[in-house]
Amino acid sequence: MIDKEKEKLNPRKQWMKFSVVIILYALFIAWVGPRSIVGWILTIIGALFFFDVYITKKIHWSWWKDGSAVTRAVMSWVDAIVFALVAVYFINLFCFQNFVIPSSSLEKSLLTGDYLAVSKVSYGPRIPETPLTMPLTQHTLPLFGCKSYISWPHWDYRRMKGLGQVELNDIVVFNFPDGDTIMTADQYQAQDYYSIVYQNGTALMAQQNPNIDLSKMNAEQQRDFYAKAYALGRQYVINNPQTFGPLDNRPVDREENYVKRCVGLPGQTLQIRNRIVYLDGKANKEPDNVQYTYFIKFANGITATDLIGDNYDALRKELGISEEDVQCLGQLHGYCVESGSVLNNAVLNRYDGYMPLTKNAAQQLLKRHIVTAEQIVTDKDIYTGPVYPLNGYYGWTRDNYGPVWIPKRGQSIKLTLENLPIYERCITAYEGNDLKVRGRNIYINGKLTDHYTFKMDYYWMMGDNRHNSLDSRYWGFVPEDHIVGKPLFIWWSSDPDRHGFRGIRWSRLFKWVGNIK
Repeated sequence: MIDKEKEKLNPRKQWMKFSVVIILYALFIAWVGPRSIVGWILTIIGALFFFDVYITKKIHWSWWKDGSAVTRAVMSWVDAIVFALVAVYFINLFCFQNFVIPSSSLEKSLLTGDYLAVSKVSYGPRIPETPLTMPLTQHTLPLFGCKSYISWPHWDYRRMKGLGQVELNDIVVFNFPDGDTIMTADQYQAQDYYSIVYQNGTALMAQQNPNIDLSKMNAEQQRDFYAKAYALGRQYVINNPQTFGPLDNRPVDREENYVKRCVGLPGQTLQIRNRIVYLDGKANKEPDNVQYTYFIKFANGITATDLIGDNYDALRKELGISEEDVQCLGQLHGYCVESGSVLNNAVLNRYDGYMPLTKNAAQQLLKRHIVTAEQIVTDKDIYTGPVYPLNGYYGWTRDNYGPVWIPKRGQSIKLTLENLPIYERCITAYEGNDLKVRGRNIYINGKLTDHYTFKMDYYWMMGDNRHNSLDSRYWGFVPEDHIVGKPLFIWWSSDPDRHGFRGIRWSRLFKWVGNIK
């Protein structure tokens, strides 16, 4: 800086400013806690930067202010934009993040079109695994369609101190656990790669041997079957890039963001019996607005087209029935891959269709004579596809599942071929171990073992729209390094079924998510 400009500065004020900034900087560094030599070098460089900006001024950081009018005009905009991007980057990374509810899996607790302010401080923000990323993007640059992050450098998982931990029945935002491998075709990017691979592989295996009965196989035979099914399914996806696109990988913090309710904590044993979640043998409280799918029989003269029409718009709004809910009525199905038949055809023929409803909505439809009969859909009525683990057969369904123990950091489990499919992904994909099976012997990192001690906590996440939610029942445990944050409040809510001012859900604006039980 020019000496005359230095003379205009009040040294006392500059030292006061520097003291405030360096104290805040020191507190932030203590919170982050650099643990490597590179981290400490960057910390020292940061301190020297602030010292020069406020005290020594050896570097003329605002050089462009001495330039021409055009230079000043352009650089003032560049300076403002860079500052805004840096500020947004750090706020988004360490404090808060915007999240929009994209699907109906949490209805009617959180609705499609709710915009959430998500606190990363609640559970502690993560040190970014891929720090070089464009602010306000998750993994893809809008318009350009390319990656919004650079994979190098890649840092190991570490979480800073938070205000608390994930508690039972919290609504949580997290990275999709099965999102590490993706199919890059637009229509498949948000779909579960592993489900598609196993479904295609299992179908190909069934074509080769129509008489396959997994329930009659022992653990070794089942493992061999699923290994072959995965290889066939993966090869099928790779051989059809025109449909699925080339395969790609995403680091944990760049995987899709999901939001569900935590219904199982580390160390608990979870079981679902007739739709109700039990933890350590005790029934967990159901959400106030939990939804299940009901078969319904319309009253004479009423059809699904009528229900979705303008005449019933006020009723749908009152009862929280969306157009998506009504459209489910046209999706009556029940094809069972294993038996090749529609399940419980007699039940299906007695009703006009099925749709997700809260208990109150179901009662009101009967009371107002919109429908004449209802029945909650059960596992015996409709086949809902394979559940987790996809590489094991247990006879579990979405309404009758488990029991399964949820892994907890520092606790061990005895491994057998019978329970290995449940925990294999935790051991390999999430905790980075090499696992091999030879006969009935299990080798982890080349050593024969019959137990494993977990390095992370895991959680069980489910949607409140229990029959219309892809959750832990289908893709398993959520590791602690996938936890993003806790939604605090709804700052905006727009109804996708209605437009303009009619679509604004005024009653939901600034509603605290913590009050949604």
